[in-house]
Amino acid sequence: MINSRGMGRAYLAKGGITPAWQRKEGKSESGGLNRKGIASYRAANPGSKLSMAVTTKPSKLKKGSKAANRRKSFCARMKGMKKRLTSAKTARDPDSRINKSLRKWNC
Repeated sequence: MINSRGMGRAYLAKGGITPAWQRKEGKSESGGLNRKGIASYRAANPGSKLSMAVTTKPSKLKKGSKAANRRKSFCARMKGMKKRLTSAKTARDPDSRINKSLRKWNC
């Protein structure tokens, strides 16, 4: 259910407060979502398989492992988004959310 302001069920269920994954308290300073943000996202989107970032260095990951494949897929997808869907200013800004997340995932 979507209301007129574009917010979903989680917004309405919390009495008008947006879910943590959309607010600062659910986001990690180093990029991506923290545990509270991930828990909030799962609550708002039942059946979601969202999990924590793969922050292990690529040299420490076993080739072809589940974590290595998640990291490789994420990096490819986000690099494409950075290239096509961000402004030049955002792409250069080291403190932009996309650059922080790419650093966190060791892309």
